[in-house]
Amino acid sequence: MGGDPLGGVKSAFGRLLRGAVCVLAVAMMFTACAVAQEKTQAGDPLHTATREELDVAKAVMAQEHAWNRGDLDGFVKGYKDSATTAFMGKQIVEGYTQIVAEYKLDYPTAASMGTLGFSELEVHTVGESVAVCLGKYHLERAKKEGGGADGTFSMVLEKTGDGWKIVLDHTT
Repeated sequence: MGGDPLGGVKSAFGRLLRGAVCVLAVAMMFTACAVAQEKTQAGDPLHTATREELDVAKAVMAQEHAWNRGDLDGFVKGYKDSATTAFMGKQIVEGYTQIVAEYKLDYPTAASMGTLGFSELEVHTVGESVAVCLGKYHLERAKKEGGGADGTFSMVLEKTGDGWKIVLDHTT
């Protein structure tokens, strides 16, 4: 009968050890792939904004500041005064005059306006005179004034003689 009495145990242990090493290697491979994919999806986290991108962001932030002062007239100055300017929300409103009228109807007082906050602004220029701004908003106000709201927006802005102005606003 010769042979090693622990031979069967040693070979079972060896198979178990090799299996564990294989599982560990596969887990490490999946982790490395996930980290690489996350970095690729995140893009370059350190982006130096161009002058145009900064100017667009400033125009959008000026609207936020006007809103929070209760200055609806100052807020709507962020839109281009044109018959082709459009706002898309629950319905499509066309023309600067109609957009202003809708805002005044929906937000007749500073209390009904509440406090607005924009976040995660992302500006993409499309040539020298057109840009797209993406972001999120948070509106905080009393329940009796309509309650709070959160959503996203995409805006197309045009560089005019009066600065960057919204020509299309899609807010959800």
